[in-house]
Amino acid sequence: MPPQRVFALPRQQSLLLPAVINPFVQDTTLPRAAVIKCVLLGIFLVPVRAILLSLVLMVTWPVAVIITFKHPLKGAVEPMTGWRRFMCRRVMAALGRAYYFCMGFRVVVKGKQVGSSDAPILAVAPHSTFFDGIVCIVAGLPSTVSRVENLATPIFGRFVRCLQPVLVSRKDPDSRKNTIQEITSRAKSGGHWPQVLIFPEGTCTNRSCLITFKQGAFIPGVPVQPVIMRYPNKLDTVTWTWQGFSSRTLLLLTLSQLYTTVEIEFLSPHIPTEEEKKTPSLFASRVRESMAHALGVPVTDHTYEDCRLMISAGDLTLPMEAGLVEFTKISRKLNLKWDNLRKELEGFAAMASSCKGGRITIQEFASFLKLPVNPALEELFALFDRNRDGTIDFREYVIGVTILCRPANTEDVLRMAFQLFDTDEDERITREEFTALLRSALGVSDLNMAKLFKEIDADGSGFITFSEFQAFAMTHPEYAKLFTTYLELQRYQAIQEATPGDLELASSGDKQEDSTSDKKDD
Repeated sequence: MPPQRVFALPRQQSLLLPAVINPFVQDTTLPRAAVIKCVLLGIFLVPVRAILLSLVLMVTWPVAVIITFKHPLKGAVEPMTGWRRFMCRRVMAALGRAYYFCMGFRVVVKGKQVGSSDAPILAVAPHSTFFDGIVCIVAGLPSTVSRVENLATPIFGRFVRCLQPVLVSRKDPDSRKNTIQEITSRAKSGGHWPQVLIFPEGTCTNRSCLITFKQGAFIPGVPVQPVIMRYPNKLDTVTWTWQGFSSRTLLLLTLSQLYTTVEIEFLSPHIPTEEEKKTPSLFASRVRESMAHALGVPVTDHTYEDCRLMISAGDLTLPMEAGLVEFTKISRKLNLKWDNLRKELEGFAAMASSCKGGRITIQEFASFLKLPVNPALEELFALFDRNRDGTIDFREYVIGVTILCRPANTEDVLRMAFQLFDTDEDERITREEFTALLRSALGVSDLNMAKLFKEIDADGSGFITFSEFQAFAMTHPEYAKLFTTYLELQRYQAIQEATPGDLELASSGDKQEDSTSDKKDD
């Protein structure tokens, strides 16, 4: 067996696994003692609190109707003034505090909130639950960003109207642009509008890290006051993410607690530099770093698109966490769109359909490619397996296909491969030519060779043309890299046999080649 080459350079640090693998899972386990305690307390607390909450809502709803009566939400909207603003900021805020008090929340406020002229935007993180709305009450009911559909929600839709939200519509193709313009207009109104409160993460996490901040709050280039939230309770009954307790279960668990503590801390406003004003992503990143430091948690490059990939992974019968790739980083560094990653996920699912846990072993890798485990396949697998754990997950698969396999699909490489098969140089590969090379080079069985030949021979003519060969390679990029890996191993072995004394020099050259083939500029 020919010796295996060793990669000289370490894997690119920026593509290594994040500090938190899955920030979208709520994995709280309830001990038997906690369950018994919740049941005993819940028997008394839940009905009492339900009655109190109903009474507060009965008072709050007519107040909200009065405040928003004949006040437009669209068109030339102006901020509330006079009695409307007084009732909103005083009466509605007091009723909001009463509502959360009835649910058993104990609010601890740290730091000092500045005015809208000093920091027109409040950036709140981490966003982890539907209970996070309490920060709006504490902050004096600032404007928020809300979906148009929320306005039609019975009872609570009227409360949302009191906030005069910046409305987002999924049906409007210009919605994102219009939302940014409206946020910018309010942020630069010089205190005419109240502050705009935004959850820049854009989705709920388990508070174990801060994921990528969306740029909407930072595009206006105005001072932003970071606001961080903590729920320092022994039992986590509030975290509402993509995997875990349902909203109904969390509500019942929370109402069954004697009290639930929430800490809201206002940090010092972040005044953007000229560079940050020109680069919203940099502005967002630095604000996130300061908030993560205050919270004592790491940052990752996950985003809402990772959640969509999680759902897609579940639809493809893969574990949901298999779809987590840190979309922001992967899409930027590898120049991939969400649709590209969704397509790659389908390819990965086809390969991983028989495996458990959404990870591919070398045997499954070989089975999918219809090849036996051989030195060339082992080296290709090692290139994919970035953390050297003997399996390939979806993240490693995407990086491998993009960085390793697709660059090997050049016309020159494919033409060279085609010519090696086409021994009589008649511009077509017969079944005999095809099987002869694969049997001697990679040890492929006759059965698998017949299946592979049939897949490549798209028109069923009994021979393979270069166009068919090229089309197959484009949709199966692993084969192109496998072929170049085989040639490199053959050359490496030939150098060893011809000049044993030059082994060290030859090995160094091949290592450099492999290492650079797996790098991509930051």
